[in-house]
Amino acid sequence: MESTATHKPFSRPRRTFRRHAAPNVPHRREPVAKINPLPEKSGGAPKLKVYALGGLEEIGRNCTVFEMGDDIVIIDIGLQFPEEDMPGIDYIIPNITSLRGKEKNIRGVIVTHGHYDHIGGIPHIMPRLGNPVLYTAPLTAGIIRKRQEEYPKAPKLNIVLVKGDSRITLGKYFVFEPFHINHNISDAFGVSLQTPYGTILHTGDFKFDYTPVNDEPADLVRIAMFGGAGNVLALLSDSTDSDEEGHQISESDIGKDLRKVFEMAPGRIIFGTFASLLTRVQFILTLATEYNRKVLIQGRSLISNIEIAHDLGYLKYAPGVFIEERDFKKIPDNKVVVVCTGAQGERNATLMRIANNEHRFISVKKGDTLVFSSSVIPGNERTIQSLKDTLITQGARIIHTQNMDVHAGGHAKQEDLKLMMRLTKPKYFIPVHANRYLLQAHADVAESIGIPHDNIFMPRNGQVVEFDAHGGRLTDETVITDYVMVDGLGVGDVSEVVLRDRQMLAGDGMFVVIVTVDKKTGALIGSPDIISRGFVYLKESKDLIERARAKVKKIMLDSDKNSPAFEDYIKNKIRNEVGQFLFQETRRRPMVLPVLIDV
Repeated sequence: MESTATHKPFSRPRRTFRRHAAPNVPHRREPVAKINPLPEKSGGAPKLKVYALGGLEEIGRNCTVFEMGDDIVIIDIGLQFPEEDMPGIDYIIPNITSLRGKEKNIRGVIVTHGHYDHIGGIPHIMPRLGNPVLYTAPLTAGIIRKRQEEYPKAPKLNIVLVKGDSRITLGKYFVFEPFHINHNISDAFGVSLQTPYGTILHTGDFKFDYTPVNDEPADLVRIAMFGGAGNVLALLSDSTDSDEEGHQISESDIGKDLRKVFEMAPGRIIFGTFASLLTRVQFILTLATEYNRKVLIQGRSLISNIEIAHDLGYLKYAPGVFIEERDFKKIPDNKVVVVCTGAQGERNATLMRIANNEHRFISVKKGDTLVFSSSVIPGNERTIQSLKDTLITQGARIIHTQNMDVHAGGHAKQEDLKLMMRLTKPKYFIPVHANRYLLQAHADVAESIGIPHDNIFMPRNGQVVEFDAHGGRLTDETVITDYVMVDGLGVGDVSEVVLRDRQMLAGDGMFVVIVTVDKKTGALIGSPDIISRGFVYLKESKDLIERARAKVKKIMLDSDKNSPAFEDYIKNKIRNEVGQFLFQETRRRPMVLPVLIDV
């Protein structure tokens, strides 16, 4: 296999996403979508409803539904990482309550690219949707299949690969065509949905990159053709970087600063990045070969994605560039590179374990250069800063996007967003994929280039936008978009009540009151036992504990032991009165857990 340093970027006919597999690597064959004719416009067509099950009030959980008569098309089924006030939650997925009973109407699920905020909900949700056909590109399909292996009870997915010239009829009212855009993962595409009322364009995550790595520039000619036809009803466009002026830098532009890192680093170089940022991995492998360094990959998801991308021909590297874990300590520090996950401060990711001295064989030492080669996901700022502080304390030198261009974002900035609007010339505009602040910033950009204010819709999650022969409108109709939280093997079994209990335990701890009573008489036996966890330290709060114990004794003496509901009554009374007592004394509200033992 030739080195990327001399490898010419993949050449392929424009508007096709299909690549050939690497030599001697068996390619998994999936059906490729056929080119189908456009359906004729039909008079008296039903209204087109568009609503998001996530992605309009947060970064993540992207899932957009298009519903027209008995035809339903879904774009992306992503996950959202938990907020800091969601202890124990692994991630959040879209709520599909609005689609129950309509499973047979789903004509297809279109997945725009392989990032988890667009594919992460697939193993949980596709079986509940009746396992409809999933349309996507080869690399995305490979990542989805690999993730699906972690869920052996989930049914085998029915994946159909799309090409740039695919035209796929989905039911009576929709025709799907992909169009090539750039992102920081290969095989990303935008979606054109042709309907009787006009064409709906959904950009997916995008930027315009004129010198991409292992990819072609976005197909501006194709995108302009949609606008030239004058039939774009609405544009749904990525808003992630809508508050940033100018153009997004090219992925190839960061090569100069990454090269400086290799030239300046006296010892080991440790890169923290996203598992799906394979264009960045390609750069690192190329430079490692050029500077005669060996590469150790750490992180199961990163290893998996590299294998998939290599097998499909998206990733090229020289033989022998990788080393095994057993050989890591045999290599001189100035001849090794570590590429790992965890640049967002995830508690179980490799970089966090390295920082906390919990990794099996890697620990930070003076002379190490730590490169945060990724953007900061909103909400992770404090965790990442803490991670940087820890690494600095251990003697590492930190390089990040504020002091060097070591990361190129995957999302369009304001000038690129304007270009997308000018090329497509939509009648209506809907900013998507961000929190409310960024959606509004994107709406302001749209208005600044002449899109009428009344034609810019900013729905909330679940709020229906409606189109018909008379135009479009933001309605008062809503569907359920409550959080469905995944916790371990449980999906949706952690409710808001459970989450509030966890928050209470995390905030004020718990206060357990154990009361032993005579089974026959209901009389108190001995003195109540009290356990405090996360509230007060028992040995230093003896007076408070004794007064709480006296409170419980009084409650027991004043209660009717002959009442048939004695146990429930006494538990509620202890919970309420002891809770009120503790709040009066400490201004804190621990969770009070009464336990009655009959003997």
